[in-house]
Amino acid sequence: MATRIALFNNKGGVSKTTTCFNLGWMLAQRGHKVIMVDADPQCNLTGMALDMSHRGALEKFYEEQPGRNLRDALEPAFKSRPHPLAPFECVELPERSNLYLIPGHVGLAEDEVSLGVAQQLSESIQALQNIPGSFNHLFNITATKYAADYVLIDLSPGLGSINQNLVATADYFIIPASPDVFSVMALDSLAKIIPRWITWAHRAANLEALSTADYPFPEPSLKFLGTIIQRYRLRSSEPASAFRTYFEKLEDKIRTSLAPALEDSGVLLEGAKYSEAEMKDTYNLASISDFNALIADSQKVQKPIFSLTREDVNRRGIVWETTEVSIRNFHQVFKRLAERIEILTS
Repeated sequence: MATRIALFNNKGGVSKTTTCFNLGWMLAQRGHKVIMVDADPQCNLTGMALDMSHRGALEKFYEEQPGRNLRDALEPAFKSRPHPLAPFECVELPERSNLYLIPGHVGLAEDEVSLGVAQQLSESIQALQNIPGSFNHLFNITATKYAADYVLIDLSPGLGSINQNLVATADYFIIPASPDVFSVMALDSLAKIIPRWITWAHRAANLEALSTADYPFPEPSLKFLGTIIQRYRLRSSEPASAFRTYFEKLEDKIRTSLAPALEDSGVLLEGAKYSEAEMKDTYNLASISDFNALIADSQKVQKPIFSLTREDVNRRGIVWETTEVSIRNFHQVFKRLAERIEILTS
């Protein structure tokens, strides 16, 4: 069974998509089969993984590859079609073997209401009972088809029913965050929301209507892998002073608010696991500074930051030498991140 990891923060602009893409690539590079799921209606992961640079590219993809997106794959459940969900035909990334994508769809947001209604009323309205477990079923049968080791789910910011469903039914979740006041506030919010979602998921899994559905809603087993702090500037190889203050605030909020709430809900791993991954008591998987201009180069060639070449970035001389050092540093950061995830999920 593949390990399913949701990348989630109800605050936007914390590089969830970039992290998902780079982490997925690194895990695949390390020999794992990885499926990335674009569950954000903005479809940024789809655009990053595929060539969507020209105008109308996403619409053209939908026209040329009908049904080959997350929303259409779930249609039999959401529209009560007379045929069952089928394993998804993933898009394999041409430059990286063992790395696959379930593309997103801008219309997935329209299904938010249907899922919300189903998650509230499925016990009394039989036609709705297959919807809450449909995401879980689709990911399971697709992961089995590809013999996947990891399924990484890129989620939108927000606290809607889709995120509730996908976080609560994941095996693990990661919170990407930035060293700023809004991420500090978001951790307080997540300390309240995640336990509520887990309570709801336990209740849903024990409803007869959902447990006996064609796509049963699973008993939750969610665990917290940690945070990834990113989008900050360096000075002398350390976070600039303006950001260091918020690093401390984030660590304090995790220690005093988030971690106790998750522990009470059974969402933390054993302390020995975090120690084995050398994360101490901060629950910090990685700290990743700003990619700066490299992010544009990465998106242009559909490759991760750490795999960019001199030809990709079109730089020479001392400029390339400085850039190459940054690329090597990012490679080490994502390598260590992947190693920690392997330890924590083993």
